[in-house]
Amino acid sequence: MKPTIKDVAKHAGVSFKTVSRVINRESTVGQELQDKVWKSIKALNYQPNLSARVLRGAASSIGYIYDNPNSNYVIEMQRGILEECRRQDYELVIHPCDAKSPTLLDEIFGMVDRSRVGGLVLTPPMSEMPEVLSALSERNVRFVRILSGSEPPDDHSPCVFIDDRTAAYKITQYLIDLGHTEIAFLGGEEEHKSSSERLAGYQQALQENHLKVKKKLIIEGEYAFESGVKRTRQLLSLSPTPTAVFACNDEIAAGTLFAARLSGVDVPRDLSIVGFEDSPFSRQSWPNLTTAQQPNAEIARTATRLLISQIRHRKGDKPAESEGFYPQLIVRDSSCPPAGRRSDA
Repeated sequence: MKPTIKDVAKHAGVSFKTVSRVINRESTVGQELQDKVWKSIKALNYQPNLSARVLRGAASSIGYIYDNPNSNYVIEMQRGILEECRRQDYELVIHPCDAKSPTLLDEIFGMVDRSRVGGLVLTPPMSEMPEVLSALSERNVRFVRILSGSEPPDDHSPCVFIDDRTAAYKITQYLIDLGHTEIAFLGGEEEHKSSSERLAGYQQALQENHLKVKKKLIIEGEYAFESGVKRTRQLLSLSPTPTAVFACNDEIAAGTLFAARLSGVDVPRDLSIVGFEDSPFSRQSWPNLTTAQQPNAEIARTATRLLISQIRHRKGDKPAESEGFYPQLIVRDSSCPPAGRRSDA
């Protein structure tokens, strides 16, 4: 016979309601009592019954909504969310969407109704779309947003915010400190706020160093390798050509590196390249890419923890608070001073 929750309660010398609260990781149970219950759960090899949770009307799964062409970003997000779901005995429903679809809201609500998820982890651009957030709030669907910003945009729901602007400022300042003055910027999709935030940081650094912001060096595009290749070819046709490129993510940066090589441009001697995210692209390219470290799996785990805290929130509990991440510059081999500022020039 498989052990039941009552067996665990008897073994631990507590009520079965206490065991249930511990399994559901409610904050009302003290640490000493939690340790006692988990010890009994392990001793009896008790497995919580997720189907029973569903029958009681309690959520047993959460949903992950995304629209992003960056496969590394999506994989890291999925990994982080799944790790936290497993730790807290939840299932994960993954649902890619087209953010530009006229039936986006119907699609999201259809998934929520079919899967009976307890809440959603939203990533850009859905996490930054007011119409989506308003509709979810009206339907009382819990959600946590992952978004770009230096602070929470509001107090409607907890979010995980990423300070892209400051990170982009530091990247640009780093290139300026190396001696670069002709610095190109390759952005991502305009519907992603990270694109505008990183552009703002880039422009701020140039302006504070009394360098002109040149429109011809700012080229919009997609967060994709092919987009990086195409736009770099455009940059290399300019006269004079830029001596450095700030690419809005590592996939774009890898595309820039590829296009430079096809054109016989030496990286970093003739062209310094900096990416963003610290994805596998940055470490597998040669030379390795200078980048800003954005711990996507950790960001996803944090968002999932905040969401589950919302789902399990009981009257009197302290509400979950937003948390911030601050990408840090990692200097590798794809950047160096421009010609004329090097000892070997």
